[in-house]
Amino acid sequence: MVEKYKKEVANDVVFNLEYNSERQRLLIPEYGRHLQKLIDQATIIEDDEMRNKAAKYIIQVMGSLNPHLRDVPDFQHKLWDQLFIMSDFKLNVESPYPIPSRDVLQLKPDVLQYPQNFPKYRFYGNNIKYMIDVANRWEDGEMKNALILVIANHMKKSYLSWNKDTVKDDVIFEHLYELSGGKINLLQSTEELLNTTDLLRTNKRMSNKITPAGPPKIQSNKNNIKGGKPKPFQKNNNQK
Repeated sequence: MVEKYKKEVANDVVFNLEYNSERQRLLIPEYGRHLQKLIDQATIIEDDEMRNKAAKYIIQVMGSLNPHLRDVPDFQHKLWDQLFIMSDFKLNVESPYPIPSRDVLQLKPDVLQYPQNFPKYRFYGNNIKYMIDVANRWEDGEMKNALILVIANHMKKSYLSWNKDTVKDDVIFEHLYELSGGKINLLQSTEELLNTTDLLRTNKRMSNKITPAGPPKIQSNKNNIKGGKPKPFQKNNNQK
């Protein structure tokens, strides 16, 4: 008689517990350890036909775990690439897509060159400096004068956004003279910039601060009753 069930000693079961810290590290943890074990088993299958059949079955399981990505272009291509990556590039099966290599996986992207600008007056921002450089390249005329005036007003607005206080136009003209490298000189100009009060009001209106919502308003039923008095009860004589 074949023994169907084998009684195990409780101490042996506890001693042979398998902890995650002792297991092999998952290459793509999103799929879980059960799928990783399926791939490991498929890798050691000797028959080519059975191994290819197992790989296609694993691809179906991987696709069912991500149903929201079925409409993404090249979704199957991504699954096959992940299959080879999770097998540590040891799975030898026929793939409908080019098989990735370990070298391509280890390539690092080029370092993204961020602009390293450290302006003296940071509250103006880099866009003001770009606008000043553009104004320096323009020919003298009404258009250039109008652009310089717009830049000066925007500088005053930016100054008041970070410094909640009044500022004189002479300070803005000095900063403009310094940022333009001495090419834009309004120190002796009689031009007047926008009023500080108007600019502060504009900054407050354009602010993205959300005002706290007040308590909900309770509508009174008096508005729905004519004269503010409830109608008297009237007996319906037609009712039996």
